Amino acid sequence: MSIPDPSSRSTYEDWLQLEGNWELIEGKLYNMTPAPSSNHQFAVGELYFALRSFFQNRDCYVFTSPFDVYLSENEDYDRPNQIIQPDLAVVCNKNKIVSKGCQGAPTLIVEVLSPSTALKDYNEKFDLYQRFGIDEYWIVDTANKMVHIYNHLKDGIYTARTTYGEHDILKSIIFAELSISLQSVFAL
Repeated sequence: MSIPDPSSRSTYEDWLQLEGNWELIEGKLYNMTPAPSSNHQFAVGELYFALRSFFQNRDCYVFTSPFDVYLSENEDYDRPNQIIQPDLAVVCNKNKIVSKGCQGAPTLIVEVLSPSTALKDYNEKFDLYQRFGIDEYWIVDTANKMVHIYNHLKDGIYTARTTYGEHDILKSIIFAELSISLQSVFAL
């Protein structure tokens, strides 16, 4: 299938016809290629290791991209409204995990910024994650060596933001015992 006209709304059926890794957000298709930078992949790897180590004996599961997360306004996962591929997703409800990804909101999502995705991560995905009740959202900025954590949903809005720098110890709000030294994340 050729890519639909960007001015028209795309659907789940359009997304199914595409080859490669694509996201569908608010009726717009986003191509997830080319491959991310070395800094991006290094940060994803370090964070995955830290999260996987933390959740190893808990009832939460950590996934890396490409991993499809299906979000639906009416919980119709045969025709979801939104399909995203976060860099990291922590799913704490095993019933949401299916063979093709995750149906419903993960508990924690991490996006590591790339020049081509930064605006989408700060805008479209930020709004989407609020609306669908992602409990905690981390935006990792490798260029500025910072992590922004958004949480405390009230009436579908994130009411708190915490920012950590490269020499800080990141502390999750919803997982009180989870802390990560950011020096290792930004070591490259």
